[in-house]
Amino acid sequence: MPKVKTNKSAAKRFKVTASGKIKRARAFKNHILTKKETKQKRNLTKTAYVEKPDEGNIKRLLGIGK
Repeated sequence: MPKVKTNKSAAKRFKVTASGKIKRARAFKNHILTKKETKQKRNLTKTAYVEKPDEGNIKRLLGIGK
């Protein structure tokens, strides 16, 4: 069976932590920022984790696990 190729677009968007969680960036921080509050923009800068139902799909794209 051939090796599974890593999806390069996914590899640039997600990072795996030492505990196995998948970190991601938050959306809505690229443009149309003038109407958003400073607090909202600051909180959108922080990283988040991928939710459990989506982890399998992301891991498959990254070539991790099964």
